[in-house]
Amino acid sequence: MKRRYRATATATVALTAGAVLAGSAFATQAQAAAPPKPTIVAKGGFVMNNGTGKTLFTKAADTRRSTGSTTKIMTAKVVLSQKNLNLDSKVTIQKAYSDYIVSKGASSARLIVGDKVTVRQLLYGLMLPSGCDAAYALADKFGTGTTRGARVKSFIGKMNATAKSLGLKNTKFDSFDGIGGGNNYSTPRDLTKIAGSAMESSTFRSIVKTKSTKQKVTTKSGGYRYMAWSNTNKMLSTYSGAIGVKTGSGPTAKYCLVFAATRNGKTVIGTVLTSSSEANRTADAKKLMDYGFKL
Repeated sequence: MKRRYRATATATVALTAGAVLAGSAFATQAQAAAPPKPTIVAKGGFVMNNGTGKTLFTKAADTRRSTGSTTKIMTAKVVLSQKNLNLDSKVTIQKAYSDYIVSKGASSARLIVGDKVTVRQLLYGLMLPSGCDAAYALADKFGTGTTRGARVKSFIGKMNATAKSLGLKNTKFDSFDGIGGGNNYSTPRDLTKIAGSAMESSTFRSIVKTKSTKQKVTTKSGGYRYMAWSNTNKMLSTYSGAIGVKTGSGPTAKYCLVFAATRNGKTVIGTVLTSSSEANRTADAKKLMDYGFKL
């Protein structure tokens, strides 16, 4: 009996020791598998898995900040959400759009007064060169009212209604392009959710992953011209798997970027707001996507 007890006890100790060693090995592996949280220059940042909605990184993710031209993601989303949308319907470019660009010193798609440009083309002009003239044209086209001012106000109302429908409590728009009156803001978390929702549209996805395009538009005289637009989002050429989505900048917004990439079937999407330079916002985004793919 004693010998049997000792043998059993010895086996138990050995098994227990083995379990401890195995457990500690697993713990070590788990620790090794968790990458260090990156440090970014931007004042705010957020990253999530676009497939599951799981949060992967936060830095002041719910602090309201100026968004610059990343606002145009919502502009495009509102347009693409219109019932019975005809992307090939034509919009005549008005002098008001051109005057607006000049008065604001705003980024432009270089639209020519009198040209007839399709809604699809305006979306390219909006998202690639970040055309504020294209944003104005779309707001004028898809807002409701008897005057241009009323239509623009109506369109901005649709942007805010869409934000509310997405459950966003820290987002407000007072412009169609990000050049607002000081009451145009969002957060890294909210902007990422807006972008994730917009990416559900195949048209939106196709546009924001386009590096450059040449579009044939009809002139006032009935002829045609080609408009060439390049994407301000350099991530498309410098980050493997990048699929969008939008740059932004401004005196208050500084440098912003909403970004997304897909690798091995996993899509990481996120936002950095108020970075200190174009180079730093790009570096911030790359760090965050690298981190997101490791998790």
